[in-house]
Amino acid sequence: MGAQSLDADPTMTPAADTSKMRLVAIPRLAAGGRWRVEAMRTYSEPCFLWFTKGQGRITIAGVTRGYTAHNGIFIPAGVMHGFEVGAQVFGTAVFFGRESGLTLPSEPLHLRIREVHAQQELNVILDAIQREIDSDVPAHERAAHHYLGLLGVWLERQASKSAAEATPPDATRRLVARYTALMEKEFRRGKGVGELACDLGVTATHLTRCCRETCGRSAIELLQDRRIFEARRLLSETDMPVGLIGTSLGFASPAYFTRAFQHRTGLSPTDFRRAG
Repeated sequence: MGAQSLDADPTMTPAADTSKMRLVAIPRLAAGGRWRVEAMRTYSEPCFLWFTKGQGRITIAGVTRGYTAHNGIFIPAGVMHGFEVGAQVFGTAVFFGRESGLTLPSEPLHLRIREVHAQQELNVILDAIQREIDSDVPAHERAAHHYLGLLGVWLERQASKSAAEATPPDATRRLVARYTALMEKEFRRGKGVGELACDLGVTATHLTRCCRETCGRSAIELLQDRRIFEARRLLSETDMPVGLIGTSLGFASPAYFTRAFQHRTGLSPTDFRRAG
């Protein structure tokens, strides 16, 4: 098992270059295990999910919503999320690369595209991007980048339409979004929910109540999900010693790390690495 950068994209193959744009069929994202899409995580690059078949639930910044066919979901870099991928779900995930230089939305978007013309326009853009990525003709990478820019324009226009109909997030959703953003910065430091809640100026009880309201899970469940996802990623993609992985994620002792990991996954860290 070769060592990898800790910033590697958890849904990609080991050879994937996360600095470059790429399109991936959504079912492939879960090829290494459903935990790769369902557990809370972030990407180091913007991502757009275009669902063309099936339905499920997606959690972004601590808020859970249902998705179905012809839903487009934009997730900025660094925003915590996870989503269900059932057997009937299909679509395309667009990864923009860490340094695309494109103008893209700064906030997550959940777009329900009802107009057939808008659906067709998006499909044409995605087909053009993939065609240029697969090509070996001169300037194909530049052409793909320009088509990716058109996708950014499409997102901006659809976001403008959606904003006119959207209800502004209430205090509960704003708090949970702040919590997930803070969690992403702090989850490796061993801070508990009480400390994170204090940093946000609320009680742990209030924070947990808000998390349950927006996504059906407690604040500690979200935090542990994020930490164990990262542990699984490091066990799968790096040669870091098991004990060092636990320490790097803020677990107080190797025994506590093993118990927490086994409780969430059914396997010890060592067995999980061997199984991979």
